[in-house]
Amino acid sequence: MLSIAHGLTGALIASKIPNPILSIPLVLASHFLEDRVPHWDVGQGLSSQKKSKQTAFFQELFFDFPISILIVYLFFQMGRPFDWRPWLGWFIGLLPDFIEFPYLFLNHRGSMIKKFATFHTWCHRSTPDRFWGILPQVLILLLVLLLK
Repeated sequence: MLSIAHGLTGALIASKIPNPILSIPLVLASHFLEDRVPHWDVGQGLSSQKKSKQTAFFQELFFDFPISILIVYLFFQMGRPFDWRPWLGWFIGLLPDFIEFPYLFLNHRGSMIKKFATFHTWCHRSTPDRFWGILPQVLILLLVLLLK
């Protein structure tokens, strides 16, 4: 999934369930459940080497990641006093991707990161079709907007 979907889902869960002992595991679980849905993301094509790591990194850094921050701000923070819970949810929602970053982009193959990356890859279902790959993510955004 794009950071936009993961971050927004995490922000929603953390804002609706204010106890971090409950919300953090739910946000982490949501990340892996969302990755089970066939989707398209900026990493599409890395494993087949149809896309360079540099291209995927810059798409994530300059498109997906900043938009996820902007949308969480617009949905949960704009015009309100600062609330740390949506931001914690955003961070935890993206944490599995942050953990996998050294494995994917820096070729760090330490045993713990490699085990985590293997699990994360097992959870991941992707499709090269952008329309059908982005559609479930748009539906997630709409659902979050309705539940907000």
